[in-house]
Amino acid sequence: MRLELTKRGDYAVRAMLALTRGSGNGLLSARRISDAMVIPVRFLPQVLADLQRAGLVEAAPGRSGGYRLAREAETISLLEVIEAVEGDSRRRSCVLRGGPCGLDGHCDVHDVFFAGQEALRGTFAASTLADLAGSATAEALEATPAD
Repeated sequence: MRLELTKRGDYAVRAMLALTRGSGNGLLSARRISDAMVIPVRFLPQVLADLQRAGLVEAAPGRSGGYRLAREAETISLLEVIEAVEGDSRRRSCVLRGGPCGLDGHCDVHDVFFAGQEALRGTFAASTLADLAGSATAEALEATPAD
């Protein structure tokens, strides 16, 4: 079984961690986030726009503008970040049949698979940005010149 994010999901998680770690520094520019988190600067505004639409990020336009978290990091879950850019993470098709579950009954692994899926979603929902943020990127943000 594989668990992996799309590039968009990966960039969203990294951008949100940068915003969490740099929250004491006011607004962060896309360039600063990009440099600190090694995210291609051309994709970052699209990802940040998704996060803004989801109510997770606030943007301030202009030369001295940038981005910041829309809420406290303790209230933003990893699941919210991922689903803001990748959509609802629940599987919609049967693990064995490939089609919709339930049309002609559930397959033999349905209950176990979906219980596992909900446990994973629960783990992501219980993990906040504040929990995940560490000091390595905070140092990178401080070392990156302001725009």
